[in-house]
This record gives sequence, C-alpha cells and structure tokens, in this order.
Amino acid sequence: MTKLSVNINKIATLRNSRGGDVPNVVQFAKDVQRFGSQGVTIHPRPDERHIRYQDVYDLKPVVHTEYNIEGNPIQKFIDIVLEVKPTQVTLVPDAEDAITSNAGWDTIKHKEFLVDVIKEFKNNGIRTSIFVDPELKQIEGAKDTGTDRIELYTEAFAHQYSLGNEQAIQPYTECAVLANELNLGINAGHDLSLENIKFFKDNIPNLLEVSIGHALIAESLYLGIENVVQMYLQRLK
Repeated sequence: MTKLSVNINKIATLRNSRGGDVPNVVQFAKDVQRFGSQGVTIHPRPDERHIRYQDVYDLKPVVHTEYNIEGNPIQKFIDIVLEVKPTQVTLVPDAEDAITSNAGWDTIKHKEFLVDVIKEFKNNGIRTSIFVDPELKQIEGAKDTGTDRIELYTEAFAHQYSLGNEQAIQPYTECAVLANELNLGINAGHDLSLENIKFFKDNIPNLLEVSIGHALIAESLYLGIENVVQMYLQRLK
C-alpha cells in the first residue's frame, strides 16, 4: 500500500489569515494521524506565509508517523532540518517568491550542490528525497546525487488527466520503471486528488508515498477531513 502523507500548509495559511492560532496546526497534525494518515508534510518558506519556522519545532513531538519537511535547501532550512531531524527531507528548488512549487531539480546542472547537501542530511540519519520532473535524464541524474528517493512532480499529469488525457501518465510510468532499476524510492506530489490518485497509483510501480495538501484540504471542506483521509487510503491500497 502506498503511504499517504498529509501536507498541512493550507491549515497554517488559514490560521495566519486571522493572526491567531485557529485552526491549530499541531492539533490538526494529531488528528490526521488519528484518522489514518501515515505521515505529515510541511513546507516552510522564508517568508513564513503558511508554515512558520516555530511550527517545525512544535510539530516534532506530535508526529509519530513519518515527518516530512520540504523546502529549498538554503542555509536556514538546512540548519533547522539538521536540528529537528525529521524522518525525511524533500529538497525542492522553489524560488522564495513562488506561490507554490513549480518545477523539479535539474539534477545534472546542480549535481555537485545536491551531492553535498544530501550527504550532510544522510550523515545525520535523515532520509532524503528530491523533487524531479518526469524526465529520464533527471532520474539518472538523481541517482548520481546519492538521494534515497525522488518525488515525481505531478502537476502536468493532474492537469492533462482532468482534460481526459490518460496518456499523460506515460512519462511518469517510464520514470518509475527506471527509478526502480536504479534502486531509488519513489514518492509523488502536486495536484494529486481523489479524482486522479487511484489511476496514478495503479500506473506507478512501487509508489512508496504521496504527499497531498491543497486538494485534500479543499475536498475536506465538503466531505470532512476524517472521511477524506479514509477515502485516500482506500484508493491507495
């Protein structure tokens, strides 16, 4: 079964919009795990517009499943991850002013940088994953960085699938086959939803984990968070 990690950034965005502590991100993390989520994902950004750096520390004691911290490995991010020591760190090359992540790493161009960062995390017992586009050369490049896993950037698939184009899965399947041959673990995320998650999972061999935030929270507005978590788990079996 593919694991579900719930990205709780949107809960922090809602909290920050009123300046208080409602909804409480720590309580929400406790709840989604109680409802069956096998992980909690956060993505702190330098402007702290959703997850704040303090949240990273506050969540550590309550995440008893997999704790996945995503982000661009600037020095402050690296320092926090090394101090908190989550289960997994996912490296994402997003610009500081990006609304959301919008591209994977060029694992060839940035190989030397990624090798150094990944080595430091792995030396501290933290599993590493890097965000990549569904291109075979980038999967090969990822192997050369020493990373444990890749996270396939799924926005293109999700968009095309919503238009009825099931062939959009093909490059992802090809990349997954190659990743398996290279002994790279496979994660995935971005715009995955109840609508497309089963099709995606069924076509990605050995998909270990998906990280879902925006769609899951939006769907929960109508269906309820406990119900939605269970619906994802059923589709990921």
